[in-house]
Amino acid sequence: MGRTDDKNVIVVGGGIGGLSAAVALRQQGFDVTVIERYPDLHSSVFGVGIIQPGNALRALDAIGCAEACVAVGYPAKQWGRMLDVNGDHLRDMPGVAIEGSKFPPLNGVTRPQLHEILTGRALAVGVQIHYGTSFAALEEGPESVTVVTESGERLTADVVVGADGVRSKVRQYVLGKEIEPKYIGQSAFRVNIPRLPEIDCIVLQVCDAGMAGFVPIGPDLAYMFYNAHFGVHERIPEDQLAPRLREYLAPFGGLTGRVRDEFITDDVDIVLRPEETMGVPTPWHKGRVVLMGDAVHTITPHLGQGAAQAIEDGVVLAEELAQNDRLDEAFARYTERRYERCKLIVDTSLNIGEWEMGRLPGFDNIGATNHVLEVMAQPL
Repeated sequence: MGRTDDKNVIVVGGGIGGLSAAVALRQQGFDVTVIERYPDLHSSVFGVGIIQPGNALRALDAIGCAEACVAVGYPAKQWGRMLDVNGDHLRDMPGVAIEGSKFPPLNGVTRPQLHEILTGRALAVGVQIHYGTSFAALEEGPESVTVVTESGERLTADVVVGADGVRSKVRQYVLGKEIEPKYIGQSAFRVNIPRLPEIDCIVLQVCDAGMAGFVPIGPDLAYMFYNAHFGVHERIPEDQLAPRLREYLAPFGGLTGRVRDEFITDDVDIVLRPEETMGVPTPWHKGRVVLMGDAVHTITPHLGQGAAQAIEDGVVLAEELAQNDRLDEAFARYTERRYERCKLIVDTSLNIGEWEMGRLPGFDNIGATNHVLEVMAQPL
């Protein structure tokens, strides 16, 4: 159904995946409008920093954004290293070089900077972005599909891309209302800290109770994370986040101990988010509507691949829409290229979380990470 010479696309969601798809589609000659429920480009940015593995940089390069990310971020010479509870070296994780790539195995950047780069690129190539515009419903006809906004506005297009995240409202029009993400039993503490000299890549420090990690996201900035085992209904008041995090970090010496003592103060700005997972079976499309990013593969943060996979989705979707004569063929090819790759990330990230919570004894998290990096280095 439908021909891909239909050129008008609406992307629902102006996050990392939605903006990446919009740029990629515009570069292929489509007229693209993004609708974003938040009022401006910064209000939809949550969290602190973001990991950009080599495959993310390759995809960002395809939409003209990689060099800008590396320029403002922290390009690391290797993926990471692991330390024991006292801070002594255990293992190196060099990462996997992507053949022909000029980019590092890892770049760290703040989320606001990434959002500014993607937004600037989208506007530069001619994407229309409508802020403060909330999706309400879809009405699909034989020759077009209409997005109805909460204000009653009607926007008609040839294709609608659902890039509206974990709580996607577009998803039900493709997959029904039953599919929802699942909380895994962990929540992630994250906090920005000064980049100490030893934080020159991802640094993981382990103890029997859990694992702390550090990611450089700028010349002078890094963030620390700690994945804590939380009951599904457990909540921590904001004024208790720092004391609770210090309790979790109490066993550590070395780097984590220093950060705990110097930077985890009662007035520090700590972000705490539940970790959820969801791998949606195919198809990811129905009629003129197709899904991408967190709407179909919600990835826990253990491999730093959530944003990378959303960016890759956008690049591949645009390629297939440009190369195939029929929408159903383009959508099927897009899903075929993306499904197993995303499933590997969803499953391995979940396994690392299970291992951290003591539910997967004997699991080799470093080996699993290296395997993922090797697969991600392969062509899209």
